[in-house]
Amino acid sequence: MNRRRQRPNWFRIILLSLLILAGAYINRFILPNQPQIGVPTPTATRSPESFVTEAEEYFAQGKLLPAIEAYKQAIASAPENPSVYVALARVQVFAGQYKDAQTSAESAILLNKNNANAHAVRAWALDFQGKTLEAEASIKQALELDPNNALAHAYYAEILVDAFYSGSGIVGAIEKAIEESKVAQALAPEALETRRARGYVLEATGNYEEAIREYEAAIAVNANIADLHLALGRNYRTLGIYDKAVEAFTRANALNPQDPTPDLFISRTYATIGEYAKAMQYAESAVTDNPSSASLRGNLGVMYYRNAYWNEAVSELGYVVNGGVTEDGVKIEPLNLAPNDSRTAEYYFTYGLALSRLNQCGKALEVARSILERIPADELAVENANAIIVRCQQNLQTQPATVAPTASTGTPSAP
Repeated sequence: MNRRRQRPNWFRIILLSLLILAGAYINRFILPNQPQIGVPTPTATRSPESFVTEAEEYFAQGKLLPAIEAYKQAIASAPENPSVYVALARVQVFAGQYKDAQTSAESAILLNKNNANAHAVRAWALDFQGKTLEAEASIKQALELDPNNALAHAYYAEILVDAFYSGSGIVGAIEKAIEESKVAQALAPEALETRRARGYVLEATGNYEEAIREYEAAIAVNANIADLHLALGRNYRTLGIYDKAVEAFTRANALNPQDPTPDLFISRTYATIGEYAKAMQYAESAVTDNPSSASLRGNLGVMYYRNAYWNEAVSELGYVVNGGVTEDGVKIEPLNLAPNDSRTAEYYFTYGLALSRLNQCGKALEVARSILERIPADELAVENANAIIVRCQQNLQTQPATVAPTASTGTPSAP
């Protein structure tokens, strides 16, 4: 009855223990780090700072749209940082996205109502939208928060100039603009906005050569901002240095080809020196960039008239006077004839002249009558309105093809 007791197999026990320990190690440390089937492998998250750095590099290269996207990605990573919204708004202004810039600046203000830069850039964006009164209120708030903010003083100088141009400025607005530009210059003499604002004030006060130096200094800070080249070209054109003007406008066009403004400026520059074929070419490019603009259609109509394309001139200028819908379905709102608007007046009297050349005197005389009634103080417009009347009287006696012009339409001036 006594069974013999077996001795334990220590080798098996040790082997099993090792297998158990190995399984536990694999289950705890190896399997959790293995990719699961159907589940994407996690990737490292970029820091908001890396997006900001990328945006700054894009801005330095003049790549404004990629810079804007990089700032938006930074905001998506860290939406609580108001300084990134301000930086985004600044680039959006340079890119011509004024309403978006206003929204970005206002988002920064919601995060920090005492952020002076946010109020300053908001004011700048409002100014570009023609809201000078709101812009002045916002820039004054920025300066109350930070009286030594160089950007705010620079923006204020530009706002004061634009308020003066629009007729809504305070008494002594230009003198105040000069003062503000000098304060900005003292606080941050090499800042891009400081140079730009000082150039803008000098341009407004007729100091074109000095303005050119300031704009060139701004371009030295960042050579890839289209707006600076447009400003430089404006001053060269005013001084009659047309080759450099066209060069500057062409550079602006290369930096921002979607903007019709450089094409418009080149068109008007060529028209000023009598190269109407080239002027027409660039006028057509401007309309292609923005086909719904009545003003761009008007400029194209003027260039058609200068090249003796009467029917085409009537078609384009008709959108200015009457509005309408193009063959491509683009709706165009008419421009109202108003005092102190020489550009629209030019479109109206050129329309009347083109109609009279086609012996469509019923419409032509209506245009002439509108000019005489609405803008009797505009001497050039009135002269051409009378020319329309004379030509239509002659059309009653002779064929339109034999009618000689009775008055000059004047060389189109620069916008």
